[in-house]
Parts: sequence; structure tokens; C-alpha cells
Amino acid sequence: VQLQASGGGLVQAGGSLRLSCAASGRTGNMGWFRQVPGKERKFVAAISRTGGTYYVDSVKGRFTISSDNAKNTMYLQMNSLKPEDTAVYYCAANYRSTAGLTTSRSEWPYWGQGTQVTVSS
Repeated sequence: VQLQASGGGLVQAGGSLRLSCAASGRTGNMGWFRQVPGKERKFVAAISRTGGTYYVDSVKGRFTISSDNAKNTMYLQMNSLKPEDTAVYYCAANYRSTAGLTTSRSEWPYWGQGTQVTVSS
């Protein structure tokens, strides 16, 4: 499956952005990771095909992950953005039938190209 992320941009602290990730075909679990220069790519949130979700603690209550299975598209609504949310955001997919909402990057074999999110203070 091929993934295409979009929706990044520049926003002031406290603002909102919505990221999208379009898949070329049917997906299983989908997730978002983010990476800042010089650091490893880190898990942000994930959603299963049945709607189960999981978030890293730092974004709980501010970010909402959702998906439209008919459109093979996943979204990340990001509210109350902080400068520390600045990163390149990557979408990912896996087809694990168990423990699919994993925070381990190695368990996600399919990746999109990334979209830059910059939050100014």
C-alpha cells in the first residue's frame, strides 16, 4: 500500500491543523509518528480498522485520530498546538491482527513521505 500525507503547515501556538493520510488501498491499522532533526521518529497516535485508538500521553486531549474506511483515509486533528509539536509528521500502516496499535516503529512496514508541522511561539 502507498500512503500520502498532507495538511502540514505553519501555525501559532494554540492553533489547530488537520493532517490527512490517503492510502492507495485497503489498510489495517494506521498511525502517525513525528520526527525532529537529529532525533528518532516517535509514535503519536494510531487507529485500528474497527476504530480503536491509542495516543502518546503528550497529545492526549489535544489530538484526535480518525479514519474513513470507505475513502482509505486517516486524519489527525491537532488542537491547542504547542511549539514542541513542531516536527515532520509521518503516517504509517500495518496489517497486524493483534497488538496492531504498537508504538514500535519497526512494526509499521508502510510509510508516507511526511508533512512538516511548525508551531510558532
